[in-house]
This record gives sequence, structure tokens and C-alpha cells, in this order.
Amino acid sequence: MAGSATATAGTIPAAPAHTDERMDPKKLIAFFAMVLGMFMSILDIQIVSASLAEIQAGLSAGSDEIGWVQTSYLIAEVIMIPLSGTLARIISTRYLFAISAAGFTMASALAATATNIDQMIVYRVIQGFIGGGMIPSVFAAAFTIFPPSKRSIVSPIIGLIATLAPTIGPTVGGYLSHAFSWHWLFLVNIVPGIIVTIVTWNFIDFDKPELSLFKKFDWWGLISMGVFLGALEYVLEEGNSNDWFNDSYITIAAVASGVAAIVFFYRAFTVDFPVVDLKAFANRNFSFGSVFSFVMGIGLYGLTYIYPVYLGRIRGYDSLMIGETMFVSGLAMFFTAPIAGRLSTKMDLRLMMVIGFVSFAAGTFIMMHLTADWDFYELFIPQILRGFGLMMCMVPINNIALGTMPPSRIRGASGLFNLTRNLGGAVGLAVINTVLTNRQDVHYERLRENMDWGNPAAIDQMNNMAANFNTYGMDGASVAIKQMVGLATKQAIILSFSDVFLILTALFLAMILGVAMIKKPAPQGGGGGGGH
Repeated sequence: MAGSATATAGTIPAAPAHTDERMDPKKLIAFFAMVLGMFMSILDIQIVSASLAEIQAGLSAGSDEIGWVQTSYLIAEVIMIPLSGTLARIISTRYLFAISAAGFTMASALAATATNIDQMIVYRVIQGFIGGGMIPSVFAAAFTIFPPSKRSIVSPIIGLIATLAPTIGPTVGGYLSHAFSWHWLFLVNIVPGIIVTIVTWNFIDFDKPELSLFKKFDWWGLISMGVFLGALEYVLEEGNSNDWFNDSYITIAAVASGVAAIVFFYRAFTVDFPVVDLKAFANRNFSFGSVFSFVMGIGLYGLTYIYPVYLGRIRGYDSLMIGETMFVSGLAMFFTAPIAGRLSTKMDLRLMMVIGFVSFAAGTFIMMHLTADWDFYELFIPQILRGFGLMMCMVPINNIALGTMPPSRIRGASGLFNLTRNLGGAVGLAVINTVLTNRQDVHYERLRENMDWGNPAAIDQMNNMAANFNTYGMDGASVAIKQMVGLATKQAIILSFSDVFLILTALFLAMILGVAMIKKPAPQGGGGGGGH
């Protein structure tokens, strides 16, 4: 295994050897346009999250329907991400990216014109599916066109965009819907989308189409993958709110996903040209990198979800205030990215990951002591630790997972790698929501047991509240009971948040053991030292 890893690491510098000293400006322009496209695509997952109430009012949608504005996008994107590697091989990166950027831009314009929830869901599906093609292409391009000596600059840029976009999504969305209207959540994509389409169409020339592969395209593999991932995403997104397997749709989706998974994996290992190349997992560093990426997805999307829930439910913040509070993590990532890039050339990448995981765990450990009074300043340090930890992990994870892949495998591997992050986010959100719901019930029951007629403190509190409300001419006893129930519920919610943070702390500390199991990567994540 060690020998094969060295061999594959050695193939990377060979391909772009002529560019080692001087980068082609055309390729640089194309790459940064691709990065902008990826930023828009990932941003759009979370840009609506802080503004769902405004969209719901604008479309006259029901509370059970509005979540689909986010879920439909995620399901479509999760199907496209692994497929993009195969499509890039058939029609080339240039055609795939330019078509994806153009389609994403048009779907964004359509989403802004939606007049009801059904139209919005259809447009979001198109937006998510087509936009999903842009994300893995950037990772693949970075590890194909840049020599290892440039990785310390390129990898932090990609890591920053992949983690910053979902983190600042609620901030950007909250600001746009607050300052203008919810339509601008989608209209904001149009001008950058047009620029990305034109630039990528004219400047990308990394590879040539292999149209002959279209004849061997595995349609059954595509259909089974779509059902497997789409139904799985639906189960994870909707499971908690629909009481999991007590809901017939969730059960049907789970069975469909299981059956389709069997078909998909069978096809992936038996046909000549599978829709997704799973052989990348034979590379041990790629496999571990994908596991780390999955866990980072849980931390990235899970905390981007849980902070706004706390600030909205407990603190009563609106979307703009939530966005301003969440922006701290984004700033921490932004300032950590160049540091992480420099350290990746000088430090063992495994040590960088350990520092990142410890930082992340420290942030969630502090949040375990959450109370109803925590505000911007109490959340400040945990958010900085989270932002710093994410970037310290992301750069080495990208390099470890993709840095030793041969150029011929990099496109397919990039799709799989990005899929693990999104699936991590989906699984993380499902688990977090389930823990919040179940633990809230447990904590509420315990609190209620302590607030009985045998508890003098509870009786005194109740009598004082009742007397206070009586002075306003109200039925003091019944209002006091309602107030006590409200207090107990609020405290139960906060205790359930603490449980989630405890689980996340344990998870990130456990990842340190995983780091010890990977082989020491070459400097700069793929032979930077060997390139000289």
C-alpha cells in the first residue's frame, strides 16, 4: 500500500510539470471564475434558511410546505455531485461548467418569479441539480491544473469557499430579505452567473470531450443512484418532523433507497463504465479523507443550523440579527485560510487536523454550558474556535483525500469527496433534530416532576406570579401556570441544545483517533517536496 501511495503521489507533478514555475494566466482566470460559480452553488443551500418565513408569506405556503424550498435543492444537488465526474469526462469540464453556470443562473431568475410553492420547488430542483455540477469540478480542476508547489495557495481558497459559503449563507440571506425582499435571494445570482458562464466558456481548456463514452453510459446506474441518494436525502430531511417510520412516505422512501442502493452498488462494480467510479476508495488516504469530510459536513451544516435555531427560538432574533451574530465564524475562517495554507507546507498535515478537531471540540464544549441569556459576546469565542477549526481541518483533508489521486481518477473522486460532505450535513441535521426533539421531551418531564405542589420554591414562584397578574385584573392562577409551563419548556429546549453540543464534542475528539490511522502525507499534500 505504501508503495502504491508513493507511485500515485508521483503521478501528480508529472502532468502539469511545465506549469511548475509559471501559471498560465488563462487557467488562473478560468479557475477563479469556477471558484465563484462553486461559491454561488454552495451559498444557495443556506441562503434561504434565515428567510423561510418571508418566502412562506410571499408564496402563501403552509408551514409544512416551506421547508421544501431547502430540501428540494439539497436532494437535487446530492444526485448531481457524484454524477458530475462522469459528465465531465464525456462532455469535458468546459461544457459541463458553462452549461451548469448558465442553467443555474436561469433557474435562479425563475425562482425569483415564482408565485406559488409548487413553482418554487420545481425551480429549486433545477437550480440544485444543475448547480451541483459546479462544485466537484473546482476541486478536480485545482488538483489537475496546479502543480503541488502551488497547492498551499489553491487548497485554502477552495477550503475557504466550501466552508464559508454555507456559514455566511444565513447572514447574506437575512440581509438581502431584510433590506430588499426575498426575491433578491435568487436575483443576486444573475450577474455573477452570467460572468461565470462567459468566462468559463472562453477560458476552460483543461480536457477534451470523450463523446464515445456516451454509448457506454449506465442509465440504470444513474436511475438507481438518483433514487438511492434522493430518497435517502428525503428520509434524513423530513424524518424527524414526520415521526420517522410511523409515516408511510418516509417508510416507502427508506425502502426505495435501500433497494436502489443495492442496484447502484451492483452496477458500479460490474459495468465497464459506471456512473460513479467507486474504485477511488481503494486509496486509503482518500477513504479516510472522505470520512473526515463526512464529519466536517456534520459540524459545518449542523452548527450553521443549530445557532440560528437557538437565536430565533430562545433569544427571539430576526433573520438580520441572526446573520450578524453568525458572521463571526465567517470572519474567523477568512483570516485563518492564509495561515492554514502556509502551515500546510511546513507542518505535518495530520497535526494540522488534530489542532482543527481540538479547536472545533473546544468550541462545542463551551456551548455545552449554554443558558437562555447567552448573546453575541458569549457566542463569540465558540464561533471563532469553530471557524478556526474548520479551516485548519479543511485544507489538510482536501490535500490528503485528493492529493494522492492520479489525474485520471481525480474528477470522479472529487464528486465522491464532495458528496460525503453533503451527506454528512444531511445525516448531522437529521440526528440533531431527532436529539433536540427527544431530549426536549425527556428534560421537560424531569423539570415538571420537580415543579409539583411538594416543592416550596415552585409554590412560592407560582404564588408571586399569580399575585402579580391578579393586580392587573387577570386570572392570576391560570396565567401563572401557563408562565411556568413556558419557563419549563424553554429550559428543556436549552438542555437539549447542551446534549447536542456534548455529542458533537465527543465526535470531534473521536476524530483525533482517526487521524492517527492515516499514513503521513507528503509535504503540501501531494508531493510538494518531491516536485523540486
